[in-house]
Amino acid sequence: MTVNDPIYKTDALIAENIDAYLETHQHKTMLRFITCGSVDDGKSTLIGRLLYDSKMIFEDQLATLEADSKRVGTQGQEIDFALLVDGLAAEREQGITIDVAYRFFATEKRKFIVADTPGHEQYTRNMVTGASTADLAVILIDARKGMLTQTRRHSYLVKLLGIRHIVLAVNKMDLVDYDQATFDRIVAEYTSFAQSIGIESFTAIPISGFKGDNITGLSDNMPWYTGTALLPHLETVEVDATVEQSQPFRMSVQWVNRPNLDFRGFSGLIASGTVRPGDQIRVLPSGKTSTIARIVSLEGDRDLAVAGESVTLTLADEIDCSRGQVIVAAQAPLEVADQFESTIVWMDEAEMVPGRAYWLKIGTQTVSATIHAPKYEVNVNTQEHLATKTLDLNAIGVANVTTDREIPFAPYAENRDLGGFILIDKMTNRTVAAGMIHFALRRAQNIHWQATDIGRDHHANMKHQKPAVLWLTGLSGSGKSTIANIIEKKLARMNRHTFLLDGDNVRHGLNKDLGFTEADRVENIRRVGEVAKLMTDAGLIVVTAFISPFRSERDMVRGMMQPGEFIEVFVDTPLEVAEGRDVKGLYAKARSGQLKNFTGIDSPYEAPDAAEIRIDTTQISAEEAADLIIARLIP
Repeated sequence: MTVNDPIYKTDALIAENIDAYLETHQHKTMLRFITCGSVDDGKSTLIGRLLYDSKMIFEDQLATLEADSKRVGTQGQEIDFALLVDGLAAEREQGITIDVAYRFFATEKRKFIVADTPGHEQYTRNMVTGASTADLAVILIDARKGMLTQTRRHSYLVKLLGIRHIVLAVNKMDLVDYDQATFDRIVAEYTSFAQSIGIESFTAIPISGFKGDNITGLSDNMPWYTGTALLPHLETVEVDATVEQSQPFRMSVQWVNRPNLDFRGFSGLIASGTVRPGDQIRVLPSGKTSTIARIVSLEGDRDLAVAGESVTLTLADEIDCSRGQVIVAAQAPLEVADQFESTIVWMDEAEMVPGRAYWLKIGTQTVSATIHAPKYEVNVNTQEHLATKTLDLNAIGVANVTTDREIPFAPYAENRDLGGFILIDKMTNRTVAAGMIHFALRRAQNIHWQATDIGRDHHANMKHQKPAVLWLTGLSGSGKSTIANIIEKKLARMNRHTFLLDGDNVRHGLNKDLGFTEADRVENIRRVGEVAKLMTDAGLIVVTAFISPFRSERDMVRGMMQPGEFIEVFVDTPLEVAEGRDVKGLYAKARSGQLKNFTGIDSPYEAPDAAEIRIDTTQISAEEAADLIIARLIP
């Protein structure tokens, strides 16, 4: 090491003035990048080599430096290679990366956050997590194996997630005797594939993560390679923050700051553009307008804030604005819609159920959403569009998404923060998918709710009753239809206006095109829920008798109704009792294998967690049950 060596200069600065060093370190640019590829392509080894060869300084070591101004781990062999990757010990013991491992390191020119993501297909969801915030992707290929399916899948996802800077690192060149022909063949094959999925450019580098070839400097073992080594490339690749700053101003409101009555601020991360006091803004989806009064930060009031900064804005007017809404430039508002075409990356072991309601989280807003049957699934090897009715683990497809309310958005290709979303299972709270919005559907923009002069209150008042939905759920043979029929007769004697929707009856007409798969069962209940909603709008008391085996669909129907109008009645009959009745002979067919997807036998029934009414049919008669339900409906 000479006095002109950058590391020597850094060490000297640390020794002379720790504050000056920390100030220099603080203002370095940051590059977030991801390492990805197939299993055992050497991702973790490469990261370990980068940390070691760049003489990584841990954040806790920086704290030590600030305290005692002592130099730590930057000379010779003071840091052992294995020690630097000690955080991946569990991974080494298992032989795989099972989650995203983030590492921070810095060189004299730049700071880095690297995400080491799993190579196994079943952990593709973790790769998506790591890639969602990355500026650059290092896609590794084992020189001995060449391109694999996971190489193609990860490359497709990198393109899909909008990562513009790509490095193709052909690793383990030492195991193919540093053969240029092998490298050229892999690069040619990858070039052809990259062009087919729309990757316009990438940088190919032959490396050995284990030996350190072409990591921090060019290797003597590959004199035929005259490009840039990996670390110098990472230090100099341009992270174009000006692109986001040149776009119109957008900021999702994360929380409303009101420490006292004299201050009301709206805090969030600026997704794009710039903002100044005096700028005209619009709050979406409400459309209310105002003017920026102040820009408040930890350092005090500011005259300017740009994309990527977290700030608090105050407005000149008292307008309604809350978490999840988006503040935008008044003259360049976002689109607002409730139906979209999107690419969906399914990340759960349980397959997607079209029609089922999931939580959709976009920006700082969470809404209820349903996914329609996919238009197609993408074959990551051939880019062929495959017909499919659902998406299973790691599948990538295109489908329409409908939300329960209009939300402001930008196409993902324009803004990752305002066009990307995740889907969350309502029952398990698992993140099941990631999505990227393409555009709003034309019907979402062109079909509007038609206001009518005669509303639901008028219909209800004419009938002298309060609309309601009595939703009877339970196993086949539990007695739902019998109880529902008695309820309707009793209500008719009381001059109540009712309508009975029975599970078997609707399958002769409205839902005769549906089977009994999980997806068809979900769609069956969705349609019935929409019909029941229209009937309550007409002022009717709707009595239903449906197995409706899934909690999420019953909750979906509850969400369609006005508060208090949905009364869930759990007709609680043990399976052995219901099967013993077997009036229709369905259980016998299911037990013999003649009837597939039968609830209670080979398809689950999810009992309500907190039904308004529970009927134990082993303790009371159908007549008594009907009286109990009516007493709850009409006190």
